[in-house]
Amino acid sequence: MPAAPQNPPAPPPAVTAPGLNPVLEYIENGWDSLTRSINSCDALVDPKTKATGILYLPVDYQEPDSVKKFMNDCADEVHRLPKADNLPGELDPHSIDPPGLLYLEHPYVVPGGRFNEMYGWDSYFIIRGLIADDRIPLAKGMVENFFFEIEHYGSILNANRTYYLSRSQPPFLTAMILAVYDAEKSVGHDDRDWLARGYDYAQRDYKMWTTAPHLAGTTGLSRYFDFSEGPAPEELHDDPTYYRTVAAYFEKDPQLAQKYLATQNGNTPEMPEILRHFSGRVSDPSAGVPAVPRGFASGLVLSSDFYKGDRAMRESGFDDTFRFGPYGAETHHFAPVCLNSLLYNEEKNLQEIAEILGREADERNWAQRADTRRAAFAKYLWDEGRGMFFDYHFTDGRRSTYNFATTFYPLWAGLATPEQARAVEKNLKLFEQPGGIMTSTTVTGVQWDQPYAWAPIQLMAVEGLRRYGFDQDANRVSYGFLSMVQDEFRRDGTIREKYDAINRTSNVHVQAGYDINVIGFGWTNAVFLVLLHALPPEWQQRLAG
Repeated sequence: MPAAPQNPPAPPPAVTAPGLNPVLEYIENGWDSLTRSINSCDALVDPKTKATGILYLPVDYQEPDSVKKFMNDCADEVHRLPKADNLPGELDPHSIDPPGLLYLEHPYVVPGGRFNEMYGWDSYFIIRGLIADDRIPLAKGMVENFFFEIEHYGSILNANRTYYLSRSQPPFLTAMILAVYDAEKSVGHDDRDWLARGYDYAQRDYKMWTTAPHLAGTTGLSRYFDFSEGPAPEELHDDPTYYRTVAAYFEKDPQLAQKYLATQNGNTPEMPEILRHFSGRVSDPSAGVPAVPRGFASGLVLSSDFYKGDRAMRESGFDDTFRFGPYGAETHHFAPVCLNSLLYNEEKNLQEIAEILGREADERNWAQRADTRRAAFAKYLWDEGRGMFFDYHFTDGRRSTYNFATTFYPLWAGLATPEQARAVEKNLKLFEQPGGIMTSTTVTGVQWDQPYAWAPIQLMAVEGLRRYGFDQDANRVSYGFLSMVQDEFRRDGTIREKYDAINRTSNVHVQAGYDINVIGFGWTNAVFLVLLHALPPEWQQRLAG
């Protein structure tokens, strides 16, 4: 197994030719325009719920002077959370009304547009970009914010809004910690006290992912899981037609209808209060949304199990995709390749940190945990015949056949054997398009399937390919994605959330879910820099020309 680290400090750009300067300036300026903090009133704005002016503090947190100034300058109201939230899911977000911004101590970079808060997995890629652009203090402050979230909100959150208190996002904490630690060390500051502090928080984050209810049955692997019930409030506010679109899709197929639709009975005590509260918004024409599907008109609602899957899909970050069933309906029934690759990476990183800190018993423990996960990976997630990694439906006891670009995650994490890596590389042709790697080989109309290319997928795949010596593939994929982003930047002067890899355009046509291609965009900006820096000079010159 290759032992190369995933987070070496990035060198400065080797190319500053005129062809690249405009996009590099856009990215550099973007760090400032996308930075939010307790000192900026624009942090309060929530384009998803249209809520403004409400800040929430932890119940047990001593209010700093900066909050008092913020109250005078920006906030309409400052509230305390109703109780301490020291365990994941301990505080029900539905009990917090109105929704609002959760306080964080340090400035942070947001993705942009409708995403005006600090996100869990976006921040890993953003931090890599900040380090590449020599913005180490800002990157370190974002990691400190995650320590604060674990301490006061129970876990790393999907993002710092009250309605996200019930779920996390894909675990990259140790990768972020080591990225910052290595960057500081490269300039002569070996902060082992900070590393030890991060090690303690990372163990707490790891525990959440490796204990019930995040366990994938008896597989020894983990799953995505949201602690709350019912529709996602931000989805209801942002797109009140979404769940109706999903229900209409299910209603057309009797098998899907039987699995994911249920008879509404507001008087049934078993029906969670949150479902009774929201069912009218989903099924009632008086809610001001288009006509209901026929079945909804006769009293059908989406089932509580569907909502569990929907919420777990949002924790995965891949919202929406049909990878975990239509509209992610069965996400919580899968042991996913992505999550378990990241947890293996966490175990290896914790092993490395324990070694740096001289904790030999811990080092052996993490090595053993990583070996155990690798064995479960081989048993449940590797398909020898197809030469790729697939998610495992642990409830039904079957491996998925859905081609998805997370098959490159085990390469990024160093989990794949050399033979497995060669097999995955041979299947690169399934995903590679003129604009880089598309997320899946299935057209569903939602944004995390064909033909869409996303920056984080490019980084994970490219660094995974490099780790196993497939440098020409990595260079070619990087160039395809970077040149597409650059061409589109020349056309309209922006960098976007997602791209069409087949047609090499940011003019995308998502049919359900998030149909806006947001400008910003934090992780695309970051990945552009990281991939650019890793290209050999001749490829950089070609891109700059």
